[in-house]
Amino acid sequence: MGALQGTCAYLILAERKISAWAQDRIGPNRVGPWGLLQPIADGIKFLLKEEIIPSHVDKLFYIVGPAIALSTALLAFSVVPFGPTTPPPVLLDRRTDEMVEKSRIPLAAEEREHILSLSFIIQTPKMYQDSPRGRVWPQTETEEAYILAADRAYSNAKDIDSYEDRLEAYNSAYNRSPKDYNLGILENIQYVIAPHIDIGIVFNFAIGSLAVYGIVLGGWSSNNKYSMLGALRSSAQLISYEIPLGMSVLGVMLVSGSLNLETIIDYQVKHGWNILYQPLAALLFVTSVFAECNRLPFDLPEAEQELIGGYHTEYSAMKFALFFLGEYTHMITTSFLVVVLFFGGWEVLPWLGLPGGLGGVVVKLAVFAFKMCLFIVFYMLVRWTVPRFRFDQLMGLTWKVLLPLALVNVVCVIFVKQFQLTEWLLLPLSLGMLIFIAALTLYMPRQRSRAPVRFSGHVASGPPAYVHDEAALD
Repeated sequence: MGALQGTCAYLILAERKISAWAQDRIGPNRVGPWGLLQPIADGIKFLLKEEIIPSHVDKLFYIVGPAIALSTALLAFSVVPFGPTTPPPVLLDRRTDEMVEKSRIPLAAEEREHILSLSFIIQTPKMYQDSPRGRVWPQTETEEAYILAADRAYSNAKDIDSYEDRLEAYNSAYNRSPKDYNLGILENIQYVIAPHIDIGIVFNFAIGSLAVYGIVLGGWSSNNKYSMLGALRSSAQLISYEIPLGMSVLGVMLVSGSLNLETIIDYQVKHGWNILYQPLAALLFVTSVFAECNRLPFDLPEAEQELIGGYHTEYSAMKFALFFLGEYTHMITTSFLVVVLFFGGWEVLPWLGLPGGLGGVVVKLAVFAFKMCLFIVFYMLVRWTVPRFRFDQLMGLTWKVLLPLALVNVVCVIFVKQFQLTEWLLLPLSLGMLIFIAALTLYMPRQRSRAPVRFSGHVASGPPAYVHDEAALD
């Protein structure tokens, strides 16, 4: 987490440098060589600046708001891989029909131990079936005992590792004391803070969506009309864009067959990057991510020209810095998610293997970090390229454009999976839908203004003329 916050500090410096380049300026260059110590100076300034709490605010929620914004961003990062990982082992149901029936009858602790004993497995004829019923998550202790017994019997007959052996090997790097760590163990570490989370992407979306509470509390507790308007804009924006954000990754989940992010990376290593099959889903995801991070052209909650500073107008010193750190941490998390879901994770190019060993680990970490940095730079360049949307345009984009496209994309993936067609069929379908919708928008009628339009013509006397004439409006 310390490295994450240090990265956020230098991303702020990078954004200032890129902003200066886009505006033909020099940027920060006074503190340290090439301005590299500027983030440290900014951090010291925030820490030493006087903590001012206006008298008219709701003090409790005013303080809690920034804390929620940062803590949710940090927690959401916990399930996102940032280096080489291996998919967690999968428990397959190999029970026979007789064992399935017996699983419904509760067993005592001694009976469960007897069923799982090696002597019972060896003596009992064929306690498994060769064709598994699929992945399984045991619901009761009795069901778990029979599933594990069938798995042990199958692995013993085929002379392969059982699920429990593979799980122990997967967790081996975490079961050692700090004194046993060495360079060799770096090859077996899962480079994710919380590995083996089967609902990884759902957990990330659920925790990330809680950040809106920090913004709403900060804006509401400030008792400031500009802050309140920024908070209301943010809540409407985040809730709206979470729908196409979640639907854009449904196709990835259906294809890979898992919500686990390590498994999604492994699927792309074996079958190719998802961006090759679902470019439309990637475009929808990246667009929604911009809105989730409140980045231009979706920075309506803090539009300086309209709302002073938006929801954080009344904040200063370290409380303002917490909002800033939360935004940049969310940028890092979403950049890693784009890499994980659509760009193959640590893989350099599709179907291009990397060497093993410690050198391979270093290369994979570098590739992952490089891809993440590319998306961060893309975030920053878009800020100085695309103008801000109006709020009605912001809402119209998600409900009238992104949501229908996400629905059609999911239907196409379901069609391909249901009829067991090649995944390459998704590429022309995605591109075809995108071109069709883009062409359709050219012929959609423009919404006309309902307000009176000041007509800049010459009038003999009196106030300027107002017209509602269609030709004049055009």
